[in-house]
Amino acid sequence: YLQVKRKKEKLMFAPLFPPQHGRGRAKVTHAVVVIFLEFFAWGLLTTPMLTVLHETFPQHTFLMNGLVQGVKGFLSFLSAPLIGALSDIWGRKSFLLMTVFFTCAPIPFMRISPWWYFALISVSGIFAVTFSVIFAYVADITEEHERSTAYGLVSATFAASLVTSPAIGDYLSAQYGDSLVVLVATIIAVADIAFVFFVVPESLPDKMRLTSWGFPISWEQADPFASLRHVGKDTTVLLICVTVFLSYLPEAGQYSSFFLYLRQVIEFSPAAIAAFIAMVGILSIIAQTLLLSVLMRTIGNKNTVLLGLGFQLFQLAWYGFGSEPWMMWAAGTVAALSSITFPAVSALVSHSASPDQQGVAQGMITGIRGLCNGLGPALYGFIFFLFNVELNDMQPVAGRPAQTTEKSVIPGPPFLFGACTVVFALLVAIFIPEHHRLADVKTCSARKSSSASAAHAQNAGPLATPTSDAEDIEPLLQDSSM
Repeated sequence: YLQVKRKKEKLMFAPLFPPQHGRGRAKVTHAVVVIFLEFFAWGLLTTPMLTVLHETFPQHTFLMNGLVQGVKGFLSFLSAPLIGALSDIWGRKSFLLMTVFFTCAPIPFMRISPWWYFALISVSGIFAVTFSVIFAYVADITEEHERSTAYGLVSATFAASLVTSPAIGDYLSAQYGDSLVVLVATIIAVADIAFVFFVVPESLPDKMRLTSWGFPISWEQADPFASLRHVGKDTTVLLICVTVFLSYLPEAGQYSSFFLYLRQVIEFSPAAIAAFIAMVGILSIIAQTLLLSVLMRTIGNKNTVLLGLGFQLFQLAWYGFGSEPWMMWAAGTVAALSSITFPAVSALVSHSASPDQQGVAQGMITGIRGLCNGLGPALYGFIFFLFNVELNDMQPVAGRPAQTTEKSVIPGPPFLFGACTVVFALLVAIFIPEHHRLADVKTCSARKSSSASAAHAQNAGPLATPTSDAEDIEPLLQDSSM
């Protein structure tokens, strides 16, 4: 009776979602290709985007960039838990297709209408949570002991997409104009969407989706502020989320302005910037694959996070005080090593979540990162403005170094501020318990969970399905409707 009813419910909502095209079993390779194509397309637009920003907002360019990215980040923060929770019910592929499509939708409008381009970038934040769905996709198809390596591979793919794409985009822009760069990026984005629709298979097992259909999503589960309230009730999840916020806030701000900072304050040439990006990208790939795997096996998940935060602190302090090109090259090497932090944190969250709650857990972390993507660029732009470092007013002439004023003791104040936030992230992360110690929390909550399950079974009647062992589920990462 239950199987017949669930099949009827599934058929009722089937027209809302595309058919499940795809070949073979779901693999980590599918996630890697999707991430690479999406961020390679955006990497090509690094130089044209700076040009369009300056032409559209000639005054206080980076402050306006921060405002646009702030709206996008806040919308991402609002939508990430909902999309993650819905993907736990209806599968990953439909929402992966949706996030890739809307994330790439603004690209062609860069040449059609800059105002529409920035408006679409802001609104696209509602669906710009690709990493949330991708990490849940990877969690579906990997064992727990394989997950940290798989997350490292996905994060390394993001770095790999930026190894050559900014340099290629800059070369095409200089030789043939920005229109060709936008066209190439649009073609790659369309190829990514087609790859998801025709090639990527569904990762969530059908039996898990059928089970989830018996327990519809609650608005409390999808409300991002409700998620934050739940975070506050669980010490471990609270510490992880605060660590993510304090460490990713300076990273998001750095990503929005660092390349222009290198060119116009440190006086890097375009060729040197391209080489710098390639070096950091290649070293990040090595760090997030080989080094991360070794560290996770030898020193453990928590210590890997602490080590990554230590590298990030050293890198930001060096960026803040460094005034010579060789210092930037050395700090860039440390920055590549610090890239192990996010995949290690994602693995830590995944280990704490039950199998049917991976989308919710990763959506919560992605939502916090989305909030940082909005606050970081605005914060960095504002600090540059306070210290009279007007990046948008420095336009170096081709073949001649930029004319700058005397170099101050602290050439990069925002980076030093970022180093201070990472110090607090380190202090918070020290108190994150080891994964095996979570058993104490789960055991203590077993009585509450068992009584709640019994009450649920009495109220639900014959349609209730058996719940899993309470000791196997982190209490505040399980379905709130349970």
